[in-house]
Amino acid sequence: MTTSIPFKILSLDGEGFHLMLKLYINKKVANVIIDTGASKTVLDLTLTKKYVAEKNFDVHDKLSSGLGTNTMASQTTLIKKIKIGEIEIENYTTVLLDLSHVNTSYEQIGLKPVVGVLGSDILLKYNAVIDYEKKILKLKYKK
Repeated sequence: MTTSIPFKILSLDGEGFHLMLKLYINKKVANVIIDTGASKTVLDLTLTKKYVAEKNFDVHDKLSSGLGTNTMASQTTLIKKIKIGEIEIENYTTVLLDLSHVNTSYEQIGLKPVVGVLGSDILLKYNAVIDYEKKILKLKYKK
């Protein structure tokens, strides 16, 4: 089966574009950026706190790189449910990073903050297809 999720193309003030979509973290809507270059889906450490009841954040023993920095300390937490279109991912362990620099940049150009980045771990697992013309992310899943 295939689910289609609409996304918006955000203009970064002449500096390029980001693709933003809405998904649900524990039944609460969250804006995330589609990032095919991100090896893993990551969420913002501060903003994630309003999506999880148990704030059990564990220090991650590896430094993360990317998102405008060489290395940054990270934490992990268990998300009970992420819903992307018709796909429900249960008990997903995610990496938490400080994405405040991303959201500060967004705020400066009048864009809404994002809770995280939808990375290649999920995009590959569900055979993602990005249709730029229709502004749809297609994911395949088994029922």
